[in-house]
Amino acid sequence: MKRISSLAALVSAAVLTLAACGSDDDGAKPLSAPAGVSVQAGSASSVHVMWNQADGKAGISGYEVYRGKTKVKDVPAAQNMIDVSGLKPSTTYSFTVRARDADGTLSPHSGAKSVTTPAAVAEDRDAPARPAGLAGKSDGARAARLSWVRAAAGQGITSYDIYQGGSKIHSVGGETSTARITRLRPGTHYSFTVTARDAADNSSPASRAVEITTPHGPGDDPDTAPIDFRATTHTADGAHYVDLSWLAPRTGADVPSYQIYLDGAFATTLTWGDEAPRGRATYSVYVSKKAGETYRVKLRAKLPDGNWGTFSAERTVVTGGRS
Repeated sequence: MKRISSLAALVSAAVLTLAACGSDDDGAKPLSAPAGVSVQAGSASSVHVMWNQADGKAGISGYEVYRGKTKVKDVPAAQNMIDVSGLKPSTTYSFTVRARDADGTLSPHSGAKSVTTPAAVAEDRDAPARPAGLAGKSDGARAARLSWVRAAAGQGITSYDIYQGGSKIHSVGGETSTARITRLRPGTHYSFTVTARDAADNSSPASRAVEITTPHGPGDDPDTAPIDFRATTHTADGAHYVDLSWLAPRTGADVPSYQIYLDGAFATTLTWGDEAPRGRATYSVYVSKKAGETYRVKLRAKLPDGNWGTFSAERTVVTGGRS
């Protein structure tokens, strides 16, 4: 009887183990390969790689960009484009992108995209002429379309770079004179410029700016303020600090940085060195060595489109006392 009981116990344990393994496999949600990968030659020695940024709910902490089998760059989750330099002229390259989660697990490679760099040119330090005729309009609540006058043949333009404010957000080929910009926010004002780049990697002066305001779409929530913002104080070694805590606004992606204001004036920019914290974020700001001083504090987030969001509610604190 004892032998039969022991055998039954072993069989039961094996069944439980298999069932547990089956549950883990059923619940696993592997990362999907990044979609929408595109590659554009920027000059004889550089290319521009872009892909569709995943929704913030996908749990992605970053991306890896590969040239053939070689990883060329790690990219944070809030970014979906890079320039790869140091390439050879008149050479064909193949690029893929992988997503990475917080545990370091990697997605499959995206579909490979190939590009051939243009031929090298004689030493050239002359910048191309600035693009003319830049125009634009909103394309729904979350996109915009730009157009400009394409340079005449023979000027050697290999690409056009699009800037939103001071940040480069897109590149298109030198034979192109239009671009569609996505991932914008409803009811938001934007300023765009375009520069031309030649095979020697010389960039033109920026075009004149075009101003575009996206409309509000049905059901769009324009509130981009940090959520449940709180402020208290503490004292350490005779110095007084304001302790802040908040939840990131719902932007659809990680928020990489915040601006902190004291008494209505800009105080500092907080930028996360690695991955933005999940859940409630905290930060302490030194304010004074005197007790009994009153401060008003608020902050705002940098949004995925490069703009600064709405300010949080303003909180009032008193050093050395109750907030």
